[in-house]
Amino acid sequence: MTKFRGRGCAVVPSILWIVLASALMAAVPPQAKGDDLDASLSPMRALVERYATDLKLLERKYPVPMSGERRERLAAYFASWRERLDAVEFERLDRAGQVDHVLLSYEVARAARELEHEQRRHEEVAPLLPFAPTIVGLEEARRRMDPLNPSEAATTLAGLTEAIEAAQKHWTERSKHEGGSGIKPTAANRAARLAESLQRTLREWYRYYDGYDPLFTWWAAEPYADAERALQGYARFVRGTLAGVGADDGDAIIGDPIGREALIDALRFEMIRFTPEQLVEIARREHEWCLREMKKAANELGHGEDWHAALEHVKTLHVQPGEQPELIRRQALEAIEFVESRDLLTVPDLAKEGWRMEMMSPERQKVSPYFLGGESIIVSYPTNAMSHKDKLMSMRGNNPYFCRAVVHHELIPGHHLQGFMTDRYSTHRQLFRTPFWIEGWALYWEMLLWDLDFASTPEQRIGMLFWRMHRCARIVFSLSFHLEQMTAQQCIDYLIENVGHEPIHAEAEVRRSVSGDYGPLYQAAYMLGGLQFRALHKELVASGKMTNRQFHDAILRLGPIPVEMVRASLMPDVPLSREFEPSWGFYEGIE
Repeated sequence: MTKFRGRGCAVVPSILWIVLASALMAAVPPQAKGDDLDASLSPMRALVERYATDLKLLERKYPVPMSGERRERLAAYFASWRERLDAVEFERLDRAGQVDHVLLSYEVARAARELEHEQRRHEEVAPLLPFAPTIVGLEEARRRMDPLNPSEAATTLAGLTEAIEAAQKHWTERSKHEGGSGIKPTAANRAARLAESLQRTLREWYRYYDGYDPLFTWWAAEPYADAERALQGYARFVRGTLAGVGADDGDAIIGDPIGREALIDALRFEMIRFTPEQLVEIARREHEWCLREMKKAANELGHGEDWHAALEHVKTLHVQPGEQPELIRRQALEAIEFVESRDLLTVPDLAKEGWRMEMMSPERQKVSPYFLGGESIIVSYPTNAMSHKDKLMSMRGNNPYFCRAVVHHELIPGHHLQGFMTDRYSTHRQLFRTPFWIEGWALYWEMLLWDLDFASTPEQRIGMLFWRMHRCARIVFSLSFHLEQMTAQQCIDYLIENVGHEPIHAEAEVRRSVSGDYGPLYQAAYMLGGLQFRALHKELVASGKMTNRQFHDAILRLGPIPVEMVRASLMPDVPLSREFEPSWGFYEGIE
C-alpha cells in the first residue's frame, strides 16, 4: 500500500508539469514532420538543444575550408533559424525562456555574421591561393559521394601542381619589384595557414581512395605526391617570403588584426554596449588605481614609490625547483577555506575532491607561461631541459605571491568550480559560452577577495596587483592591436614597462592574444567581465537584496552566458524583448 501511494503521489507533480509544459510549448509553433521537439524539456531549451545539435551535424558534414558549398549551407541554416525564432510568441514564454530566446537570437546572428567575416577574410587572400577551388572541389565531390574517374583525377592533380608552381612564380616576381608584393604580412600568414589546411584536405581526399581503388592509385599516386610537395613548398614560400617569417623564426609573432568594425560586432554579440575606445579608457582608469595601490605596497617594503623595485623583490622570493606543486596545493586549500568560512558560496564536496594537478611542458610555456586551470590545474615551472635564462624567468614569474593571487582563479571558486557547476546546471547554455562569464567570474573573485582582505601583507598585495594590472594591460594592448594602433612588439614592450612582465612571459602573452587561437575579445574579457560581476554584486548584494551565497550560487546555476543576461535573469524588472539591445552601463563615468 505504501509503495502504491508513493507512485500515486508522484503523479500529481507530473500532471502539473505536463499542463505547464503544454502551455509553454504553445508559444513555439509546430515544425515540419520529423522535426518535432523534445516535449520533456522547456520549449526554449528544446530549441536551443536542437539548434546546437543540428549545427554540429552540418559542421561535420561540411568542414572544408574556403568551401562555397559549406558557406551556402550554413547561411541557409542560420536564415531558417531566424525565421523559426521570429515565429515564437516571445511574450508567452516565462522569464528563463525569454532569456534563452534572446541568447539564441544573438547566437544565430553572431554565427551568420562570423560566416560573412570569414568569407571576406578568405576573399582578401584568394589571389594568393588561386588553386584552392580545385582542392575544395575534389573534397566536396568526395563528400557528396560522386563517382570518381581515376584518370581524370590524375589529370586534375597534375594541373593542380602546375597552378601552384605558377602562383609561386608569379608572387616571386612580384616580391622582387620595388614596393614588394603589396601583400600585408598578416594576410600572407593567413594564406600560409590556409594553404596548410588545404594540404590536409587534399591528403584526406587522397587517402580515401588510395589502395581501396587500385586503378585510382595506379593513376594518381605520382601526380598526388607532386601536388603535395608543391603545396607544402608554397606554404613555406608564402610564410617566408611574403610574411617574412623564416624557417628559423619559429617564435615570431604575426597576428591578424580584425579591425574596428569587426570589434564592434563582437562586442555587440557579447552584449557590451561600450566602444573599443571606451573600453581602453576603462582599462587605463583601472590601471591608475592599481598603480596607486602598488606604490603604497612598495612604500611599506621600503622602496618608496618605486613599484618596479618592489615587484623585483617579490619575484626573487620563488621556491626551489621541485617545491612548486606543494606550494600550489597549500594555496588551493587556503582559498577553499577562505570562501567557505565566510559563507561566500556553496562548494560541493565532490568539487573539492575532484581537482587534480599537472605540470606544463616547456613548449607549452611559450604560450601559457603561468597557470591554466579547470578540473586540472596545469602548473608552469622550469624543467632541467630549459635554458638557464628561461629557468630563472619561469621561477621569478611563478613566485608564491603571484601564484597565491591566481590559484583560486583557476580552481575554487574559479574555473574548476565553474566547470563543475556548468556540467550540472543549465547545460544547454554551453552554446552561449562566453569569456566574459568564464574569465570574468574568475577575475571578479580576485577583486572580491581583495576587498575581503585576502591579501594581508604588502607582498601578497603586490602579487594580486600584478595580475590586476596585467588584466588592464590586456584590454589596452589586445584592443589596440586589433584596431591596428599597436604592433605585436609594441604590445610586448607595453607589458614589460606597464606591468613588469619578464620578457619571455610578455612575448608568450602577446602570442597567445594575437595568434588567432583565442577570440579577439578573449583577453579583454577578464577585466571587463569581472567589472560587470562587481557592478551586479553592488546592485544585488551591497543593496541587501541577496546574500553573497545566494548571489554566487545563482550565477553558477544560470550557465556561462553574457553577464547582461545574468543580470536580466536575477533582476525581473530589467525589460526583455525579442529586439533586445545591450544597454547596461556597468562602469560609472563612461557614457
